[in-house]
Amino acid sequence: MSKPSPHGRAAYRHFLSIPTRWMDNDVYGHVNNVVYYSYFDTVVNEYLLRTQVLDFGESDAIGLVVETQCNYFESLAFPDRVDAGLRVTRVGATSVRYEIGLFREGAAQPAAQGHFVHVYVDRAARRPKPLSPAMRAALAPLEV
Repeated sequence: MSKPSPHGRAAYRHFLSIPTRWMDNDVYGHVNNVVYYSYFDTVVNEYLLRTQVLDFGESDAIGLVVETQCNYFESLAFPDRVDAGLRVTRVGATSVRYEIGLFREGAAQPAAQGHFVHVYVDRAARRPKPLSPAMRAALAPLEV
C-alpha cells in the first residue's frame, strides 16, 4: 500500500487549535498514535456542537464511527499545539466522511492526516437515519 501525499492547510475548511498534554507523550517521547484519533474526534465533535447540529444528550440521531485511518508524516510532542484541520469529502444518505489534517502550530504540511466515517443512526433503535437538513447545511461549508 502506498502512503498518500500530505494535503496542505488550504485543503481544509475549519481549524481547531488543540494543546498537547504531557500525558499524550509515550515512552518514545512523542504523542502516542492513539491520541491522534482523539484529536480527530475532538475537531469533528467541536464543529458539530459549534454549529448546533449535535447535542450529546438530546439529539435523536448520533454518529457511530464505522471506519477510520491515519497516516503519520512526522512526530508531534508535548508541548506542541496542534491545528486540527477538517473537511468533508463525502456526504451520503446516512453517512459522512470527515478528513482531518493535524498540523504543528504554524506548519504548512500536516504531521498526520486521516479520516473517519460516521454513520448516523437513531439514538434508541441504532438503525441508520437520514441526515437532517440542518446537518446537511452545517456540513456544506466543509465539503470539498
